[in-house]
Amino acid sequence: MSAIEVESSPAPIRAKQPDITYHPDRAKWHARTARRLSEDSSLLQKPLPNGFPKKLESPLVWEGKDWKDEPQWVYQLTEEQLKEIDDAVKHFHGLDLHLGHVSESTFPLPTLGPELKLLAKELHYGRGFVVLRTIPVSSYSRYDNILIYAGVSSYIAPTRGLQDKTDLTRTAAPGSIGSPAYTTDKQVFHTDQGSDIVSLFALQTAKEGGVSRISSSWRVYNHLAEYRPDLIKTLSEPWPVDEFGRDPPVTHRPLLYYMDEKVVIQYGRRYFIGFLALPRSDKIPPITEAQAEALDAFHFLAEDYSLELNFQKGDIQYIKNLSIFHARDGFTDDEEQTRHLLRFWQRNEELAWKLPEQLKPLWKQTFAVKPEGQTFAFEPVIRDAVKGRL
Repeated sequence: MSAIEVESSPAPIRAKQPDITYHPDRAKWHARTARRLSEDSSLLQKPLPNGFPKKLESPLVWEGKDWKDEPQWVYQLTEEQLKEIDDAVKHFHGLDLHLGHVSESTFPLPTLGPELKLLAKELHYGRGFVVLRTIPVSSYSRYDNILIYAGVSSYIAPTRGLQDKTDLTRTAAPGSIGSPAYTTDKQVFHTDQGSDIVSLFALQTAKEGGVSRISSSWRVYNHLAEYRPDLIKTLSEPWPVDEFGRDPPVTHRPLLYYMDEKVVIQYGRRYFIGFLALPRSDKIPPITEAQAEALDAFHFLAEDYSLELNFQKGDIQYIKNLSIFHARDGFTDDEEQTRHLLRFWQRNEELAWKLPEQLKPLWKQTFAVKPEGQTFAFEPVIRDAVKGRL
């Protein structure tokens, strides 16, 4: 009896990750755009997703060239206001409380406080960013600098999130961790995950480089809505987000939302491409060519419309994380001068925007912390989510 030959079915072809890296390549972006449009010229005629606006009109829509002078966005503290801050430090010391209890009531700023609340409104419904200049950091201990940062910031956005016990100083070799925030490497344009307001306090700037850059994501939206509405659709659909070894290993959510007449963007490039010690997992779905183009469009349009901030020692920078992209140039330090920034994730419940349902779990992770559970970066510690896989 002859053997029966069984023809096996070919193994399914596994989709591959597009040719895209954490550091964007403008030439590759243009080439991918040209290739996709040549393959499907109808992309330019695709309608916007249902209900999405053709154009946003708001002070949050701006370009870097619109800002001519630093006084447009820098609030200069006076000697009287600095004295008021110093008095508030002494007042808090007398209360013998955990730093998590720093608030308007425990850090009284009778004349500066109302000014800071006006800046909070500017953050949420004006241009979306402000720099407070300058805290005399050399005059205070590490503890008191953090106390001042928390106290002043409580008037901007009273709710502080879990801060991961991190600061943004040079803490490890670039190849050993998975986020550029904890290296001297360049950070591309992005938003932080799970926060309304992102603030940074410069205890020390870098010896060279480290320029802070911001960009209106609403201006980027208007560009895409006019010229590439198909990418607005791509961004508003669920994406496979690499959770870097957590359970589950991948989640799905859009990068761009429209609700309550506001565009909300939550986007970090490394969650779709990886970075150094945390490459994108090959066990989860790759992104598509359309998504790769959209990632590059976000970055390069943000770069084209960006504003460079002259971030100085003692400055506190606040940005509306839901409508402002931020980035940072690479930098170098030496033994005499090492870049050292502190960061807070914050929320102002009174002024906060409504959140899409898909983002609420991220906010819960950030803000479900009681005062005694709040941690502050007295020394640099890298959080687990950006350490290399074991």
